[in-house]
Amino acid sequence: MWKNVGYYNGELGALEEMKVPMGDRALYFGDGIYEATCVANRVPFAIEDHLDRMYNSLRLLEIPFRMERAEIQAELQKVIDAAEDSPIHFLYWQISRGVCPRNHPFPGQEVSPTLMAYVKPHVMKPLDVPYKLISMEDIRFKLCNIKTLNLIPSVLANQRAVERGCQEAVLHRGSRVTECAHSNVSILKDGVLRTAPTDELILPGITRKHLLALAREHGILVREEPFSMTELMNADEVIVTSSSALCIRGASVDGIPVGGKDPERLKLLQDAYWAKFQRETQPGQA
Repeated sequence: MWKNVGYYNGELGALEEMKVPMGDRALYFGDGIYEATCVANRVPFAIEDHLDRMYNSLRLLEIPFRMERAEIQAELQKVIDAAEDSPIHFLYWQISRGVCPRNHPFPGQEVSPTLMAYVKPHVMKPLDVPYKLISMEDIRFKLCNIKTLNLIPSVLANQRAVERGCQEAVLHRGSRVTECAHSNVSILKDGVLRTAPTDELILPGITRKHLLALAREHGILVREEPFSMTELMNADEVIVTSSSALCIRGASVDGIPVGGKDPERLKLLQDAYWAKFQRETQPGQA
């Protein structure tokens, strides 16, 4: 077993010692997709949802990945099982178009996609510690619904947030809020949970999907429609969701306090989400 486990096309080892071929198209073009989730009791959370999104991203990028669901799930489980014990692990995997000489067009059918993965210990972010946020114009391309490896605008946005002592950047196109640098963002207003629709401007987040389902289960009206930065600033609560943090309150944007007006509904959603995570990562749930 290793503390940090690496995997590349069937080979397992210590993450720090693994090598990737220089011809992998992920290195030159970001030509691939990725997924990530948390693992408890060696059970990956919401794995079926992540595989659904993975195959959809592969379809949209026309990557001919032929591994079936059960096979890739078994390979990912090998990586998880090779890790040293930890209360929570973080599982990441990516698929690129393959290894070949650098050239913009797709390679021929003789080139097979590559599968890379790693597992490392992880600490879940406490749900009772809110985020400080900044706002930035969303300068990404219009394929944000695909979980591609092309993340430079998000990297830059998150770096600006870190430089200002914040945890996330809220992105907007004009007045319309899209999502955060590496999270989805929703708002509570007058008892209604509002979140951007899953068009090409946002990633269809798995945690976002679960949040909407939990809200409906608890009688909270849900609206998937665009909202503006003004509406976000005036919201009763701002909610940031991601696979590694679940459901976190946004406490300020650009140094201006936001939310804090509907703590009961927010706590209801946080508690429901944490209960779901614990329930679905019990041994035997995989």
